[in-house]
Amino acid sequence: MDFDFSAILLGLTVVFGVIWGLDRLFLYKQRKARLDAAGSEYHDPVVVDWSRSLFPVVLVVLLLRSFVAEPFRIPSGSMMPTLDVGDFILVNKFAYGLRLPAFNNKVISLGEPKRGDVVVFRFPGYLCPVDGKLVRSGDMSCNDPNAPVPSQNWIKRVIGLPGDTIDVHGDELLVNGERVTADRIGPYVGNPQRTVDQIMLNMGATVWTEHLGSVNHMIARMPAYNTPNSIPNDRVPSKVPAGCYLVMGDNRNDSLDGRWWGCMPEQNLAGKAFLIWMSWKGWGTGGVDFSRIGTVIH
Repeated sequence: MDFDFSAILLGLTVVFGVIWGLDRLFLYKQRKARLDAAGSEYHDPVVVDWSRSLFPVVLVVLLLRSFVAEPFRIPSGSMMPTLDVGDFILVNKFAYGLRLPAFNNKVISLGEPKRGDVVVFRFPGYLCPVDGKLVRSGDMSCNDPNAPVPSQNWIKRVIGLPGDTIDVHGDELLVNGERVTADRIGPYVGNPQRTVDQIMLNMGATVWTEHLGSVNHMIARMPAYNTPNSIPNDRVPSKVPAGCYLVMGDNRNDSLDGRWWGCMPEQNLAGKAFLIWMSWKGWGTGGVDFSRIGTVIH
């Protein structure tokens, strides 16, 4: 999404609440007394009536989305095979602390991301080398034409925690000097009528079980399609800075992740993905995938 739905909900809650509240404080009694004196049946003005009716509804939705769980839709194949294009997921909004809606400032800390967590976050922007320093792509001094700007909610897996030393060379991933192992499951199986599946099939994608600490999860590899950036590089140091996390997609050769744009600041966290509640493959390419509904995300 290019717009902030939480900000819209917050704005509507404030507008409806202010209209309803000011009316009850300053206008309601006089208006009711005037209509009672005239023997007319009392009705709130249309604007006030709508505000009174919608305020609690919007407030409840805002509170649920901000502090309990928020739905997201997976738009790309960067997290395949764990998350497929068209998966609708739920994100735990209190896993890492309670944050103010729209502003995302943490007000209560309830924990920190662990290695292997699948997290949703606000894309922090691309790191650009400028005069020997790294600046975000939202900065006017960054003139890299290929740098995506901060605008969307992204989803990736936490690979590196603050202070970790990360090295990536091709398919080899080392965390704090220890090689992360993976077991080959077999070739990727998909529907060739879907573009995302067709690409992976054409590139000979294979599926693996990666052992990332205590988390065992699936990844996809297709070296013929892309060569991922190594770490360290000009945007990503080998040691993860304080207050940041290194995140990567499970589709390791087709994911624009921290290997390209740097660390993900803790401030940008939205929550932890935990459940697939719907999966839509598209008309003519599978429709609803009932086998994925209710899948817990690991």
